[in-house]
Amino acid sequence: MTTALVVGAGPNGLAAAVTLAQHGVEVTVIEAAETIGGGTRSSEHTVPGVLHDDCSAVHPMGAGSPYLRTLDLDSHGLEWKWPEVDAAHPLDTGSAGVLLRSLDDTAHLLGADGRRWRQLFGPLASRFDDLAQDLLRPIAHVPRHPGALAQLGLRALPPAGTLARVFQSEEARALFAGIAAHVIHPLTRPATSSVGAMMIAAAHTYGWPVAAGGSQSITNALASLLGSLGGKIETGQPVRSLSDLPPSDIVMLDLAPRGVVDIAGDLLPARVRRAYSRYRYGPGAFKVDLAVDGGVPWINEHCRRAGTVHLGGNLAEIIASERDIARGIMPSRPFVLIGQQYLADPDRSNGDVHPIWAYAHVPHGYSGDATDAIIGQIERFAPGTRERIVGAFSRSTAAMSVYNPNYVGGDIITGENNPVQLVLRPRIAVDPYRTGIDGVYICSAATPPGAGVHGMCGHNAALAALRN
Repeated sequence: MTTALVVGAGPNGLAAAVTLAQHGVEVTVIEAAETIGGGTRSSEHTVPGVLHDDCSAVHPMGAGSPYLRTLDLDSHGLEWKWPEVDAAHPLDTGSAGVLLRSLDDTAHLLGADGRRWRQLFGPLASRFDDLAQDLLRPIAHVPRHPGALAQLGLRALPPAGTLARVFQSEEARALFAGIAAHVIHPLTRPATSSVGAMMIAAAHTYGWPVAAGGSQSITNALASLLGSLGGKIETGQPVRSLSDLPPSDIVMLDLAPRGVVDIAGDLLPARVRRAYSRYRYGPGAFKVDLAVDGGVPWINEHCRRAGTVHLGGNLAEIIASERDIARGIMPSRPFVLIGQQYLADPDRSNGDVHPIWAYAHVPHGYSGDATDAIIGQIERFAPGTRERIVGAFSRSTAAMSVYNPNYVGGDIITGENNPVQLVLRPRIAVDPYRTGIDGVYICSAATPPGAGVHGMCGHNAALAALRN
């Protein structure tokens, strides 16, 4: 029987393992940490009984993943839950841009900009599954849906700051810019509209759900499925060199390129080692978990019902803050993402004490403490929040890279999303998953299609291994 070892039990490592096991391969997953999950782990950081997601929190691409949707993960305990409002972006005026699963309802709330919103994102939402089939694969393939890709290209190639200006209102402009800011790259650069356009299309197709019981439930479901297929998982087993591994036919590495260099060393062909060493990492994330008595008292009513809240002010302010962090400058008012997962999944709370998930975009390797800046942004749009906080836990960029070594410098998306690395990652190659070492493949978020709890990096890499 063909055997495989998977190093790293994040969602991509587990997706690779499941794919191989489905094809009759004997699979063992080796995880350095004591708990599996990588970016999909959940913990009680603040108050007993209050459950926080450690990194990933809201999963539009998980619910819409072409691979995960084939796995019947609900039979292994995964349940998606949706908030009443998918996302909201408040402004200092007290108004907000609001994203709902319904395209028509979103357009209605955007008023005069509703028609333009529908024109831009309606065609993408109606073809989301077709787009996902093509976009969540390596760039070197024959497109199955060229028409849908052409529609996306018109919306994805401009800078997000430019595309946002097709809207008249600050609410619509800020709503799009806040979603586009998930690219964590200056919004004045080409192709920065791409991530926002796809996330909006996913929202109008699958919504922005959370996993019941925390993001750890995604991990647990994949692990359960793998076990049912005969796969094994070993935790607390750091791999410092490929020579530490027992013989196997296939080795899958759910590692950042730097991690691959560290454990493979001179076994890598010189050209691959150079490419991995030159791989660019992006800005960092500073994470804060809060336990808030009674929840956040948002001024805007839609924010009180939103699973995700983006705090960045208006379009000009978002552009400026994302530009600064790319230059290594910490803004006084950083872009902050808030998760209120308990609104869809009340079991995460302890009575009236609710978990609030938050992180700010900060410069790569930022060594300061952004806790007050994050709470300050919340206070800006929800005065009185500070007095309600009964527990807090912060995780710096350095702590992020300890929590998950793939998060180099606090980069939670495992690589800068510049135009080249958006499509050609981790190096320019026909088969980006091959490391140049026979039987050894990289399957982390540094490979196509990039970050997100969709499992497609691992799935694609496993298929490449099976082909070879």
